Amino acid sequence: MEKIYEIYIKTSPEALWDAITDGETRAKYNFGARVTSDWTPGSTFEMGHPEAGALLGEGENLEIDPPRRLVQTMVALWSDDVKREGATRVTWEIEPVGDSCRLTVTHDELADDANPELYGGWPMILSGLKTWLETGELLTTPGSLRYT
Repeated sequence: MEKIYEIYIKTSPEALWDAITDGETRAKYNFGARVTSDWTPGSTFEMGHPEAGALLGEGENLEIDPPRRLVQTMVALWSDDVKREGATRVTWEIEPVGDSCRLTVTHDELADDANPELYGGWPMILSGLKTWLETGELLTTPGSLRYT
């Protein structure tokens, strides 16, 4: 199964790329969780927050083409239910459109009966990303504030 999310954000490709790959910025719209990596092909990444008590996710950076494309495997670790799902793949594609960008996030390699926790947070994450880049403010939905 695959889930595709598309959003338009008034920003530059470089600013969008930075918001996706900078751990501190990412935490502002990703449930408070920071992502750390050296962002080279074949390197790993980890997602976590001190209050979580353990890693929330991890994976491998398969393709890195700043500021256009990032492809990663992801293993969700925030609950036993999602751990059993194993690795999935997340592709971030950035396309300039005038003074904005179209961001397409494809989450695939999901089992047909995948736990909705794996992909259900994307609308909130992407809305938080858009809000942050366009206004400098945090989205204050309950999920967005989970680890803040």
